Amino acid sequence: MSLPGVAYLLAGLLLAFSIFAPGFASVPNLLNIGVQSSILLLLALPMTLIIMSEGLDLSMGAMLGLAGVILASLLVAGVPLAAAASAAFAVGLTFGVVNGLLIVTLGIPPFVATLGTLGIAQGLALVATDGQSVVGIGDRLPELYASSWLGLPFSIVVAVLAYVVFHLLLYHTRFGTYVFAIGGHRDALGLAGVHVNLYHIAVYGVGGLMAGFAALVFTGRMNAGHPTAALGMEFDAIAAVIVGGTSFSRGDGWLPGTVLGVLAVGVLKNGLNVIAVPSSLQVASIGLLVIVALLIDSLRGKR
Repeated sequence: MSLPGVAYLLAGLLLAFSIFAPGFASVPNLLNIGVQSSILLLLALPMTLIIMSEGLDLSMGAMLGLAGVILASLLVAGVPLAAAASAAFAVGLTFGVVNGLLIVTLGIPPFVATLGTLGIAQGLALVATDGQSVVGIGDRLPELYASSWLGLPFSIVVAVLAYVVFHLLLYHTRFGTYVFAIGGHRDALGLAGVHVNLYHIAVYGVGGLMAGFAALVFTGRMNAGHPTAALGMEFDAIAAVIVGGTSFSRGDGWLPGTVLGVLAVGVLKNGLNVIAVPSSLQVASIGLLVIVALLIDSLRGKR
């Protein structure tokens, strides 16, 4: 597969910010980009599978926020980290499976179903915290987040391992083969005797589980749980997946392209921060990134 337009755009962004943003190309800042992009990658990887199955999940950011609030609250109550993290994973998985059931068994369009669960997750998080951050989570999770493995920050190592797992899952398992088929040849898959609905629901379940897992890293980074801090991350994840070459139809997806899309979003945000561009313009820049990347692909005859 040839490189998507975002690969050339990423190279251009790296070159431009290296020239015009003092300190951008320093090793500490490049590591910071990796740290900032790690949580987004944890959402973009399952979003790739969801979009490949001709779906969408607008609730990931809200699920992450709710899972983070529950994780932080349990840590404040003295629950061990492993048990608190398991509860966060369970919350994400439950919401993911509910999304899948609403979409697959009830036939509700993905946009509508996940918009509804977004509201539910966000509402529960706000009610549980009265809109305030949950602080005083102790030292275990912040220490884990601040640790280094093989000389790399914890969050980057987690992101790399997550990519390896998803790469093996998508390209070297029967589940991955079915994900490609659900988006491109769903009827043929059903005629082959495969329980298509079960695997389709599992795709959303994986998305929810990863949102719960991302809450572990996100809460460690913030040293607190906040009900709304992750809202909007689902849109960055969708943007990263789309500019990375994954299509909303035909079961056409490419995980390495998703990584490039995540890095492009991370580089763009970091570079704009370095040159002190207002946050409101940074939000608009993500939309511009999507348009430019797709325009490059269109001019190269990819779409």
